[in-house]
Amino acid sequence: MQERSMTRRAFAGSLTGAALCGQTRRRPDIVFILADDHRFDILGCQGHPWVKTPHLDALAAGGVLFENAFVTSSLCSPSRASILTGQYMHTHLVRDNFSPLPNSLPTFPALLQKAGYRTGFLGKWHMGGDSDAPRPGFHEWFSFEGQGVYYDGECNSNGRRVKTKGYITDVLTEQAEQFIAREAKAETPFCLYFSHKAVHSPFEPAPRHKDLYANERMPRPETLWARDEWYEQWPEWVKRRRATRHGVDGGIGQMAPLEDLYKAYCRSLAAIDESVGRVRAALAQAGVLDNTLILYMGDNGYLWGEHGLIDKRAMYEASIRVPMIAHCPSLFGPARKKEFALNIDVAPTFLDLAGLTLPKMAGRSLLPVLTGRASNWRREFLYEYEWERDFPYTPTIYGLRTERYSLMQYYGLWDLDELYDLERDPQQIKNLLAPYRMRSLERGRTAMRITDPAMKQLVDGLQARMAKLLEETGGDPRYAGREIPGAKAAL
Repeated sequence: MQERSMTRRAFAGSLTGAALCGQTRRRPDIVFILADDHRFDILGCQGHPWVKTPHLDALAAGGVLFENAFVTSSLCSPSRASILTGQYMHTHLVRDNFSPLPNSLPTFPALLQKAGYRTGFLGKWHMGGDSDAPRPGFHEWFSFEGQGVYYDGECNSNGRRVKTKGYITDVLTEQAEQFIAREAKAETPFCLYFSHKAVHSPFEPAPRHKDLYANERMPRPETLWARDEWYEQWPEWVKRRRATRHGVDGGIGQMAPLEDLYKAYCRSLAAIDESVGRVRAALAQAGVLDNTLILYMGDNGYLWGEHGLIDKRAMYEASIRVPMIAHCPSLFGPARKKEFALNIDVAPTFLDLAGLTLPKMAGRSLLPVLTGRASNWRREFLYEYEWERDFPYTPTIYGLRTERYSLMQYYGLWDLDELYDLERDPQQIKNLLAPYRMRSLERGRTAMRITDPAMKQLVDGLQARMAKLLEETGGDPRYAGREIPGAKAAL
């Protein structure tokens, strides 16, 4: 099949929203690949000492690798809702792994469908886990309930119950290949949302990968170890979480050494890497690879011993950073980008690519970054996590991540907030707020307890930026924790 693509220069020059939508030439296809719990640095191209990801590395070598990609909430369902809607958690209101996504919210697949795209969903939906029924916005649907299973599971195929045979990553990849082969023949563009189950726990690799990395050793982060001088600077909940299923002493509730869990996680990633290669081959076979935007990312990061923790939820860097790779030869060439790229940017990017007028969203289209035309790019973003009754080890978090600082504020418990200078302390060991731990007779607002003028100015400024972001995106600016004018007199 002849390649249906525009030249990179012609296409980049045509990115004018509705003007692109009005062209008679086929608009770019979209393949969005989402991996579960894939943290940012477990990739060959990100310097992992022994994990092999040749297909993801090749995707990055021919496209753009975002070196500063993050999620705004490090939990499956809230992050997926942000991906679909371009909104922070306080707007889409999917606060846990049980809440369904409100049908009233615009999503990128629904808007693309309305604009003439053929849309398909494959894999883990995970918003309202008691149902795998087709959701609005998709012509084709193939999914499973909740987390699903790695082997021989049952899926919902366009409303029909089907029993699958084999490893779920391979099953989903076969479905993706069929979707691409079918839809690439049409004159209308397509958007495939391909959402993997892997590499979620319990980590079960494909049989062909069960002995992979047998002689390798898990990299040990510096903060894996329990040191009193560190715990004196960190909140009490961090030390307590260490012994839970979300800490290194609890091992995700699985009775296995941390080393074995880590290797099983890395082995589970191998089939995803192979899947990426198969998807690229299917696009090439169909003649649409060069004019398809492939976007690969993780739905959240994953802690493997940082601060003595496992899993996600916390605001530490390994939990909120994700891999993000974009590939579309007709639009942009190989590069590494340092601009902040967020999960809330996925929806506006796809809509912008399709030439649609963007609804009001907290996220921004990444096309200017991808094509080297970005100006006045963001310098901070919000982080939100709400305490879960099922996993009560981590408190509610409202935070701000800037280019240099990470501010983490905890709600609903008497504990210490955290502030790290990431330029000087990338491992997040020295909590700059440790000297201002609240005493029993003091008031709770952090800035009101700080005696050093320079530190108070820094915290005041970060909280002001946080309040502004909350207000601009429909959130409650009071969660920024700022000192309220007249508070001393009022209380």
